[in-house]
Amino acid sequence: MQRKHFPTYAEYFRKFLECYAAAGVPVDAVTVQNEVDTDQEGLMPACLWSQTSEMRFIGEHLGPHFAERNISSKIWLLDHNYDLWGRVLGELADPKVRRFVDGVAWHGYAGDPSAMTVVQKEHPDVHMYWTEGGPEDVHDPHLETNWTFWGVRFTDIMNNWARCVITWNLMLDENGKPNIGPFACAGLVTVGSETQRISRNGQYWALAHFSRAIRRGARRIGCRGTIKKISRVAFLNPDGSYAMVLTNAGPERTVRVRLPSAWEAEVALPPDSMVTLEWNSAPPHGGNL
Repeated sequence: MQRKHFPTYAEYFRKFLECYAAAGVPVDAVTVQNEVDTDQEGLMPACLWSQTSEMRFIGEHLGPHFAERNISSKIWLLDHNYDLWGRVLGELADPKVRRFVDGVAWHGYAGDPSAMTVVQKEHPDVHMYWTEGGPEDVHDPHLETNWTFWGVRFTDIMNNWARCVITWNLMLDENGKPNIGPFACAGLVTVGSETQRISRNGQYWALAHFSRAIRRGARRIGCRGTIKKISRVAFLNPDGSYAMVLTNAGPERTVRVRLPSAWEAEVALPPDSMVTLEWNSAPPHGGNL
């Protein structure tokens, strides 16, 4: 991205946001560019942004442009993988950038979700958002049944301060099309191009466990455990109800969920399974598993 185009690009954002708002579609947040640190191996349109360029564009152009025109859409950094956490810290260290940034958009294709915690510890007022990730092989024989793989991933994402999970694509055919890559990725749902058969993939079922019980505005609460191959995450919903998602990536077993009030329940976990628990009242602190 050439710096001489920064003012024009900021103006492009303004027009885009205003036109969408006029059509009744307010845009909550924007990023400077999808995956700023790759040229997509020439497989699709892309634009490389250096760390310095992203900082200058946000701090001297996009941020001031939004402020001057009272544009409420948030600005998120990066929109790329965990392994670029050092870049994020460098950008947030600049007061001109930090002034305009609400959060960081993360992708899950490289690195570890603990990178979000690293950034959160340094900048606790900056929000973490998980904005892209999906099955990377549409021909994976386990595509429709790998819900525990995604259950573990979603749990790690939530336990590392992410405020959302957004998947890469909603619906594609059995060859991962249409996409302009071409990439061999799959969506939440696969629709047969000849048969129109709809199949829900493992990521779909894992996401269902989280989205059905965890309400918008929920807060993650403390949840500890030592049993291997069982991932856990718990939430307090705005209405006072609680939700816990358990992912068992091991054999069949029964576990005990215990809270400090002595409230306790035994939960049967089939092998390779996910279980969501919901209850209406509990003590104010998380419990043990």
